[in-house]
Amino acid sequence: MHRVVLLSINLFCTVIVSVARSTEVEQPSTKVSEDGAQHAISTEFLRDVEPIFSQHCHRCHGPDKQEGGLRLDLRSRGLLGGDTGIAISPGDSSHSLLFSRIIERDADLRMPLEAKPLSAAEIDVLKRWIDEGAVWREDAGGASGPQHWSFRLPVRPDTPSVHDVIWPINEMDRFVLAGMENQGLRPAAEADRYTLIRRVYLDLLGLPPSTAEADEFVADPSENAYERLVDRVLASPHYGERWARGWLDLARYADTN
Repeated sequence: MHRVVLLSINLFCTVIVSVARSTEVEQPSTKVSEDGAQHAISTEFLRDVEPIFSQHCHRCHGPDKQEGGLRLDLRSRGLLGGDTGIAISPGDSSHSLLFSRIIERDADLRMPLEAKPLSAAEIDVLKRWIDEGAVWREDAGGASGPQHWSFRLPVRPDTPSVHDVIWPINEMDRFVLAGMENQGLRPAAEADRYTLIRRVYLDLLGLPPSTAEADEFVADPSENAYERLVDRVLASPHYGERWARGWLDLARYADTN
């Protein structure tokens, strides 16, 4: 029960505080081919492609500057291409000028110009994205890409089967254990009480417990001692300070008057 309570709290706090796109499990998008069959799309524009465009392309082909008439921050302009013709041929990277320019061997022609070439992983992402149809995000022109994860209906995944049926206490434990067993790992033994209270305090408050607080917890013989400890720490005003600090840093709170 100890691990479950603390794990649940950590997961909740991480979701609330973290400004991340990437931690959620997304449903795969699909595209429909001419024969009516649906095919899974492995790339997401917002998650996989736009970060590459933002880092390597937008300084010359973005909203402020369009070298060669090419603009890559809007779907309509990106598919239109530039002065040298259509840059992206959805479904066919081999005939897409954008792809041929990022893999060009001649440094005077390779994109991005006068900059470090794209990594093999970034090139692979753009190739798969184009071959899968170059599906974009929703833009002002009305063209739509895959629906953002936050608007998708959550689907409860099936609980995975595990070899050790004794260790899991609830369904969350089964997901954790399944991942460990897939990698040939075993859960560690439950920590002693001094270690447990230290973990709770550092995770939830960012501060270690006092000697008196640790001794009090270790000496508590009740079965729900850990649960009562967690409730007590959550009721501390320092818990709010700990988890508001990330937002205050993002808002540059210390720089305000």
